[in-house]
Amino acid sequence: MSESMGRLSRRHFLLSVGVGGAATAGAIAMKNSPTVPQVATGSGKRTSRGYQASEHVRRYYRTTKV
Repeated sequence: MSESMGRLSRRHFLLSVGVGGAATAGAIAMKNSPTVPQVATGSGKRTSRGYQASEHVRRYYRTTKV
């Protein structure tokens, strides 16, 4: 009976080591993930005017025509 209890506790130990390792890897991955900085604007207006087809963009489109 004590032998089966020893194996059972060994299994739980190995299971907890595996789960702990996975949790540690997840925590390290979340710590190292890049964050997007929040830009606070006071006026609420857009600072950019959106997509603009400038001359170099039009030249690129001309070169990609098949």
